Amino acid sequence: MEGDLQRRFGINLRNERKARHQSQEAFADLLGVHRTYVGGLERGERNVTLRTVERLAERLHVCAADLLGGG
Repeated sequence: MEGDLQRRFGINLRNERKARHQSQEAFADLLGVHRTYVGGLERGERNVTLRTVERLAERLHVCAADLLGGG
């Protein structure tokens, strides 16, 4: 369905943040973005480019596919 990948990315990003025991603000600092942007990503409200997914994955030292995958 439309937006499923966007929501899955948000869930995976939130799971990564929680696994690191970080607030949205600390996580946003790590990623070099604003806290409200992280919140929008986690809720699946932001439409990100693949380049943005790659950039965030690089900063987290994870595979971009892991942020997009799952079921």
